[in-house]
Amino acid sequence: MADFLNHLLFGIYPYIALSVLAIGSIIRFDREPYGWRSGSSQLLRRKQLMVGSVLFHLGVIVIFFGHLGGLLTPIFLFDALGIPHSAKQILAIVVGGVAGTLAFAGATLLLHRRLFDARIRATSSFSDIMILALLWIQLVLGMSTIPLSMGHLDGGEMVKFMTWAQGIFTFQSGASSYVADAHIVFKLHLVLGLTILLLFPFTRLVHMLSAPVRYLWRSGYQIVRSRKMAMRNG
Repeated sequence: MADFLNHLLFGIYPYIALSVLAIGSIIRFDREPYGWRSGSSQLLRRKQLMVGSVLFHLGVIVIFFGHLGGLLTPIFLFDALGIPHSAKQILAIVVGGVAGTLAFAGATLLLHRRLFDARIRATSSFSDIMILALLWIQLVLGMSTIPLSMGHLDGGEMVKFMTWAQGIFTFQSGASSYVADAHIVFKLHLVLGLTILLLFPFTRLVHMLSAPVRYLWRSGYQIVRSRKMAMRNG
C-alpha cells in the first residue's frame, strides 16, 4: 500500500498537476483574456499591501528560480564543473533560508490583510484567500525542511530530489522510488507544491504568466493630443 501511494503521489500526480497547469492556463487565456490579471484592492491598507507584496514577490522569485535551477540542472554538470554537492546544499540552505524568510513575512502580511480587514475580506473571493493560505503553508513547510537539510550537509538528500525531478521530466517510470524514503516534511512540501501548480490556472496566480517583462527594454510611449481633440475635450 505504501509503495502504491508513493507511486501515485510522486510518479503519477506530478504529470496530472503539470498537465492541468499547461492545458488549464491555455484554456483560461483563450476564454478569459481580460481576466488574465491580478485583482486589486490597493486602495485599502496600501502600506501593508506594498510592504507585504514586495517581500513576498522578492522571496518567491528567488525561491522559484532556485528550485528550478537546483532541481533540473543535470547532476553531471555540477560534477563536471567541480561543484561538490555539499557546497550546493549549503548554498541552498543559506539562500533558501533568506528568501524563504522574506516570502514568509510578506505572505503573512498579505494574508493578515485579507483576513482581518473586514472591507478587504468582503471583496476577496474564496480563491484569493485559499491560494494565499496554501502558499503560506507551503512556505512554512519549506522553512521546516532547513533543519532537516542541515543534517545532510553532504548533499545526499538534495541529490535524491534532483534525481526524482529530472526523472519526472525525462519520463522515467521508476522516478517515484527516489523519494520513497524521504522525510514526511519533504513529501508534504512536494505534494503541496504540485497541488499549487494544479490550482494555478484557476487562481489569481495566473497573472504571473503575463508579467510585463517586455516593458523593461521598451523606450516608452509618447502621448500626443491633437489640437482638435484638445478643443473638443475642453
